Amino acid sequence: MHDIRAIRENPAAFDAALARRGDAAMSEELLALDTERRAKIQAAETAQAEQNKASKEVGAAKGRGDEDEFQRLRALVAEKKAEIAAMQSDAKDLDVQLTDKLARIANAPAQDVPEGADENDNVEVNRWGTPAELDFEAKEHFDIPAVSALMDFETAAKISGSRFVLLKGAVARVHRALAQFMIDTHVDQNGLTEVQTPVLVRDEAMYGTDKLPKFGEDSYQTTNGWWLVPTSEVPLTYSVAGDVLEASQLPIRMTAHTLCFRSEAGSAGRDTSGMLRQHQFEKVEMVSITHPNESDAEQKRMLRCAEDLLEQLGVPYRTVILCTGDMGFGARRTFDIEAWLPGQNAYREISSVSTTGDFQARRMNARFRPEEGAKPEFVHSLNGSGLAVGRCLIAVLENGQNADGTVTLPDVLAPYLGGKQTMTLEGNLV
Repeated sequence: MHDIRAIRENPAAFDAALARRGDAAMSEELLALDTERRAKIQAAETAQAEQNKASKEVGAAKGRGDEDEFQRLRALVAEKKAEIAAMQSDAKDLDVQLTDKLARIANAPAQDVPEGADENDNVEVNRWGTPAELDFEAKEHFDIPAVSALMDFETAAKISGSRFVLLKGAVARVHRALAQFMIDTHVDQNGLTEVQTPVLVRDEAMYGTDKLPKFGEDSYQTTNGWWLVPTSEVPLTYSVAGDVLEASQLPIRMTAHTLCFRSEAGSAGRDTSGMLRQHQFEKVEMVSITHPNESDAEQKRMLRCAEDLLEQLGVPYRTVILCTGDMGFGARRTFDIEAWLPGQNAYREISSVSTTGDFQARRMNARFRPEEGAKPEFVHSLNGSGLAVGRCLIAVLENGQNADGTVTLPDVLAPYLGGKQTMTLEGNLV
């Protein structure tokens, strides 16, 4: 969330940041609400002072036996009390309006984020690996002979509808192995703390991590009010809500493997074949809570953690920095990692690593004390996929496919598969 004080101090800079995202200027509208709100608060305080003065004089008038003055002052006290209540109510309503408007405005992009309208204006910053030159026509994951019978979309549709899948046998085991490999790498090599989180969260957690109020349609809400998490970024980040941390506690680095749920609102007709875009999927998430001075370096560290996973799996990828028009609502800078998918002959997103600055921290009042006795400041929060398990499965299967329809699996997964590294046409692991 944006700081109204910063908007007061430099409305032109605020509007310029919105313009970079392609949004209309809003400082005039926000400051008009803010001015009216502050005027109501000031008027209520003035009336409160007048009421307090009149209240003191009531007793004096009664003591003097001045009945007329006593009655006038009593009426004045009652009048001021009613005025104060009305002005405080108006100020509260204006504050709600202002907060709601601020909550719906996207984060300001960092200065080094490239200008652009959409994904076509993203800028490549890194590339690793060379896509293999296959002497056969590459298939998409769901058409690979060793895979197709073990990736059941028809039965899943019977159970749950479109955009669900049943993974069976060897494919299910490889999917599980990938998640274990990711978590173990983050814990053992990257120094993250594994957390087992809820996947049902309250409104406050969704709001604090900028998923509400603007994007409620993108998530699922239960009949009793809980939300199914779109990613474990929500419970991991919100775990520090309302806290005042000591500087020595930072950075806090966490990872979690959870189910994730997204309605995919607005994505009708996109990636309907296969399991690239599902309503229910699994992801290993990384979240860091940092000192503001360290957040940019932390984003680079998190990016390397995600890239290294693909390198260990032998999956070619490219990394892009998202332009202003393609960046998510809460991010001030985002890097996407796109894995090479031979079946699509294209790079597709498998991880996003974002820094939000203090945007989420303001919404959930997460602060730290720079030094003993110092005034608390807002922390910075970062999040990143490390990685999307289903999409990683797709990349591993497509890059490992052979001309005979079998799939050769990465060496690093062998310890999780009993030393087996090949998926056979019969659906077995050998």
